[in-house]
Amino acid sequence: MIIRLPLRFEGSKGEKILYALFDSRATYSCINDEIVDELEILTPLHTPMRMVTASASTFMEINYRTSLDFYHEDIRLTDEFYVIPDLSEQVIIGASTMQKWRIKLDFEHDTIILDPTVAKAILVNLIAK
Repeated sequence: MIIRLPLRFEGSKGEKILYALFDSRATYSCINDEIVDELEILTPLHTPMRMVTASASTFMEINYRTSLDFYHEDIRLTDEFYVIPDLSEQVIIGASTMQKWRIKLDFEHDTIILDPTVAKAILVNLIAK
């Protein structure tokens, strides 16, 4: 239930092509702590979050988050990413981001399906607020 794709990520410090793992079993979107420093300034969480890992008895503490833009076929998307120390992937796109942007996983073609009109409508609404 995962697909890995190269996407362009953009923050206030720069941009970079990263391999993003689209994982419908992950609730939140996350980014590796070593990579994010090249892209964006981190925001400390007022209260750190404790998340369970794949092993139900193992927890990790998350102290930072950041917002990043990312692009699929020149369609601009944006979301919040939790910064995970020693994350095994560069980026994980979780279910909350996929639901927000109505991203569908196409396992037959090992890609994602994104309706550009949905992305444009959401961005217009965000800008209007």
